[in-house]
Amino acid sequence: MKLPPSACLFDLDGLLLDTEPLHGRGWWEAAAHFGTQLSEAQLMQLKGRRRLDCAAQVDAWLAKPVGADALLAVQQPIVRALLPNAAPMPAAQELVAHCHSRGIPMAMVTSSSREAVAFKAAPHSWLELIQERVYGDDPELDAGKPDPAPFRLAAHRLGLNPNTCWALEDSQAGSQSAHGAGCQVWLVSPKGSDEPDLNTNPCGINSLAVVLKLLC
Repeated sequence: MKLPPSACLFDLDGLLLDTEPLHGRGWWEAAAHFGTQLSEAQLMQLKGRRRLDCAAQVDAWLAKPVGADALLAVQQPIVRALLPNAAPMPAAQELVAHCHSRGIPMAMVTSSSREAVAFKAAPHSWLELIQERVYGDDPELDAGKPDPAPFRLAAHRLGLNPNTCWALEDSQAGSQSAHGAGCQVWLVSPKGSDEPDLNTNPCGINSLAVVLKLLC
């Protein structure tokens, strides 16, 4: 494992900002509006994926599919009302600031659209430290997570080999994407450890504080 990394590639939702429960609530309420209750397992499958991919998946789960546009017409107002209240994830702001002060290049690799990121990030000026970004609707993006394309594109824009980059993720789709691109993956989850096996990839951790401690 290269230490320090040549760059840190950050997911946004659920990794830097605590937005995943809000998106999940939006999808649950939208499906319920059309007569279908989604399970926790189904909601987990949506984590880390692009909005239109999620809408297509949820539509397929409906007892009577209504189409992505009809779903989004219900889901989006719910989520947009909730997102301004999203808090930073533990140690996220500190880790971004540390990478900036140490001169470690950063990129945001998100499934959210450019417009959605601007809306979510507006209350969080510290996210402006991450200037290179790959959005879910990026015109240069061939496919979204779990495809490796987003992380490959981020590394390419930084002029780096993905193999020398650390990717920080919280979803299986994102972890699969980053691992497929060749990155060292840090997967944050409740099942992760605060003393992980550094020889594993993905490396399961319970907080970004683990990465911050390694870099300090």
